[in-house]
Amino acid sequence: MAADLYGLLRSYCRRVGRLDLALMVADRAKHAAEEADDPVRRAAAAWNLGHVLLSHNEPAAVEEAKEIALQAAEQLRTVPATPASQAVEGALELVAVVSDARRRSWREARRRLERQAVPLARNAGEGNVQWTVFGLTNVALHAMSIEMLAGDAAEGLRVADQVDISQLPSRERQFTFGLEVARCYDLRRDDAAVLVHLLSLEDLAPEDLSRSPLARNMVKNLQQRVRPTFRRPVDALAERLQIA
Repeated sequence: MAADLYGLLRSYCRRVGRLDLALMVADRAKHAAEEADDPVRRAAAAWNLGHVLLSHNEPAAVEEAKEIALQAAEQLRTVPATPASQAVEGALELVAVVSDARRRSWREARRRLERQAVPLARNAGEGNVQWTVFGLTNVALHAMSIEMLAGDAAEGLRVADQVDISQLPSRERQFTFGLEVARCYDLRRDDAAVLVHLLSLEDLAPEDLSRSPLARNMVKNLQQRVRPTFRRPVDALAERLQIA
C-alpha cells in the first residue's frame, strides 16, 4: 500500500512542478517496494524514478533515466512473465524510448519502440498496471511523440490520426496526447488548429494546461502571430492562463 501511494504521490508532485519532492517520493516508493518483496512494484518504482529524471532538462538525468529503466526491465525478466510484469516491463522500455528521443537518437527510439515495446504491448493488452497505462494505445502515443520531438509534424499528425484515446484510462495521457498534437500544428503554424486543441485541453484539464510550459509557449506564439480573426479568443485564453 505504501509503494502504491508513493507512486501516485510522485505523479502529483511532478505535475505541480515539485521535482524535488517527486524525486524524494520516488525513492521512498523504491524502498517500500523492496520491503514488500514485490518484483512488479520494484520495477514500477524504477519506472516512477525514470519519469522524475525525464522531467529534468539535464542530459545526464535523461540518460540516467534510460539506464535505470533498462536495468529494472532486465531484473523483471528474471521472474515468471505475467500480463502485469510485461506491462511494467513495456512501460520501462517506453522510458528508454523517451530518453532516446530526448537525446535526439531518433532511429534508436523508433527501433526500441517497434522491437521492444510493441511485442510487450501485444502480450500485456490494454490496461493500467501500476498506473503505467501501458498498451498498444500508449505505444502509439509515444510513436507520435517521437515524431513531434524530431520536428516531423506531418508524420506526427499522421500517427495521431490513427490513435483512438476515447478509452484511455488516464486523463494525464489524454492531456499529453492533445498537447503534443497541438505542438505538431504549432510547428506547421496552423494557428486555428492550435487554438482549437488548446481550448479542448482547457476543458479536459485546466490546471495541467496552466502549469504546462509547452502550452504557455504555444499561447505566446499565437499572440505574436495570430490573425485578427482569432485575436480575441487567444487573448482570452492567455488571460485565463495568467500569461502577461
